[in-house]
Amino acid sequence: MSTDGAGGLAELLDRHEKDLLAAWIDSQLRSVTGRRDLISEAELREQSRQLLRLVRDAAVLGGTEDIQGAQWAPVREMLGAVSASRARLGFTPSETAAFVFSLKEPLFALLRQQLGTDARAIGDETWKATVLVDRLGLYTTEVYQTSREDVIARQHEEMLELSTPVVQLWDSILGLPLIGTLDSARTQVVMESLLQRIVDTGARIAIIDITGVPTVDTLVAQHLLKTVAAARLMGADCIISGIRPQIAQTVVHLGLDLSTVVTKATLADAFAVALQRVGLSVVRSPVPR
Repeated sequence: MSTDGAGGLAELLDRHEKDLLAAWIDSQLRSVTGRRDLISEAELREQSRQLLRLVRDAAVLGGTEDIQGAQWAPVREMLGAVSASRARLGFTPSETAAFVFSLKEPLFALLRQQLGTDARAIGDETWKATVLVDRLGLYTTEVYQTSREDVIARQHEEMLELSTPVVQLWDSILGLPLIGTLDSARTQVVMESLLQRIVDTGARIAIIDITGVPTVDTLVAQHLLKTVAAARLMGADCIISGIRPQIAQTVVHLGLDLSTVVTKATLADAFAVALQRVGLSVVRSPVPR
């Protein structure tokens, strides 16, 4: 086998692809990082077959020195898809990278088998194979990290949306119960959800209940006022309920100005005010005997 330039490794991949694939799959099936609970053997075999075929084609066309070249674009694309898929399935970074790094053992064994006693050739081709697999593995890890961050960000957005439900309490009256800390990101979600529901329902009153908000500081108060102001621009007045004694003392101590907003101690009190503002009232009906 020729060992000039990148030809030795590329030629080995081309001529012994089938044997290398079988040894690689066997190595992965024996590995503790294979995670058979997350990926089927059939899918693992297909991913391995596709990747090895793409690596062979790229090595034959463009050598093994630079995986950022145009010839390696299909390889990078597949590694990106595999990394993103495994990030969503719950693979760890190490388990994902092991998919590529596990190619080393069968590849080195095949090099020794084909090059026989030529120590220099074995050393040269083993180094080329090491560099290639390491670069592919590092690229896989980088893509995995980006994909995992995207998954976490999307989950965070979904949790924000779930934690800020806008419910219709009555005709023209909306309720927005808040639980947990109110930061800038969550305020934006709250505002967007509330304004959209005002548009959808034509509501005139929105009750923002902060019973589940642990503390109210200057920043939280500013976020609330921004939400109230945005709702007013859409034609709806806001009532803030859940003003506990501790929150009232904090507001006074910090010198926060909530005078432009109607506030109530409980959601029930706020709902009663909302009903009055839309011309409705609740009366006790006689209990049937």
